[in-house]
Amino acid sequence: MKVLITGAFGNIGTSAIDKLLKQGHKVRGFDLKTGVNEKTAQRLKEQIDVVWGNVSNPDDVSVAVKDQDVVIHLAFIMPPATEDRPEWSREINIGGTKNILSAMKTISPSSKIIFSSSLSVFGDTQNQQPPRTVSDPVQPADNYTKQKVECEGLLQESGLDWCVFRFAVVPPMKLSGVEELPKMFDFPLEMRIEFLHPSDAGLALANAVSSEEVWGKLLLIGGGSSGQLYYRDFIGRMMEAMGIGMLPDRAFGSKAAYNDWLDTSESQKLLNYQQHTFDEFVQEIALSLGFKRYIIPLFRPLARRWMLGKSPYYRN
Repeated sequence: MKVLITGAFGNIGTSAIDKLLKQGHKVRGFDLKTGVNEKTAQRLKEQIDVVWGNVSNPDDVSVAVKDQDVVIHLAFIMPPATEDRPEWSREINIGGTKNILSAMKTISPSSKIIFSSSLSVFGDTQNQQPPRTVSDPVQPADNYTKQKVECEGLLQESGLDWCVFRFAVVPPMKLSGVEELPKMFDFPLEMRIEFLHPSDAGLALANAVSSEEVWGKLLLIGGGSSGQLYYRDFIGRMMEAMGIGMLPDRAFGSKAAYNDWLDTSESQKLLNYQQHTFDEFVQEIALSLGFKRYIIPLFRPLARRWMLGKSPYYRN
């Protein structure tokens, strides 16, 4: 099949490209022309068709959508940008989704679309009994989740064949930059969190492309029992993998946690994508550090002090 991926060169997109190519599909990647994206595309230039553009531009979208059988729509502005710049993010998130649906209906009305949503649309459910199911009500609490829910509705009303994936937490294989560090301290250590390996996220999308049973469905996509953790375990294991060790409880805040464990029985039955555990991911992160994993423990006190300095909540 011919498959278009919007936001193709992000974390989930690159994994989906890999899985789709292995399954023999022809892939077109659509994304913004940035230095980082160009570098990623360069590695794939002989294997995929690349179209540069912006989902908020109808002409760019029309070029990208032409002759495609399935569209995997991943392009979406994330927090905190959705909260800091609501009008701009809405133009891209809602406007971009409308452009894609309009182009599909005009240019290739027989094509199908898979939309990447999020488990965060359920809101703060930590006081409820897990797991979350597709029949649970959505409780969007910020611009990001409101825009996700609105896009889900646009697909359902489009008249096209559609499928919505509500993804669990899919951390990147590479550790985030320094600017991302303060965010990791926001959440309570008792928060339930469901992890999904990036490779499994890509496999779920690739398997859905050829499925006859996913269309018209909302599916919860998570790591299953091996990916169901408390934030204390999640962040602690990551800190250990880095050679730093778990940080004091008082370094962490208590912001509302739009996260939970999921009932993924239906999605796993349909897509058979849960191949990797959180333990494997932690090992991969440790290996990705290369020689640094041996150096960091030598400077552990300094590294811990530096990390704690990034916490908005920590006081000596």
